[in-house]
Amino acid sequence: MKHNNENTNAFLIHISAFAGFIFPFGNIVTPLIAWQSLKDRSPFLDEQGKEAVNFNLSYTLYVFLISIIFIPVAFGSFFRNWDNFNFHTNFDFNFNNLFGFIGLGSLTGIIYIIGIALVIIASLKAREGENYKYPFTIKFIK
Repeated sequence: MKHNNENTNAFLIHISAFAGFIFPFGNIVTPLIAWQSLKDRSPFLDEQGKEAVNFNLSYTLYVFLISIIFIPVAFGSFFRNWDNFNFHTNFDFNFNNLFGFIGLGSLTGIIYIIGIALVIIASLKAREGENYKYPFTIKFIK
């Protein structure tokens, strides 16, 4: 029975990342709180908690970097019509500007879907008692 309880707690640590949809940085804070409160119960919970927190920190960093890249593209297409302090309100949505918006928007959407899928996979693996390692995770907590 104790083994089943560990698996359930590891499942809850991973799945708590969805709190990020409810409040800002919930994908980091809730797994961190869950891991800190459960890490002394078993090495399995400690390892899965570290893995969940490291993944969510890495994931947030990746999304932040893509957002930083998107800002110059958005401002560049907006201010391209700025000509000697005479602002013309016609927006130029040519292929290059449209490709930048669609490309970065699609990339962001794909990263969100991958993040959701990885959290679900990790939760299910942890529920079965398997030690899951997220891909492309920076080890902030060792």
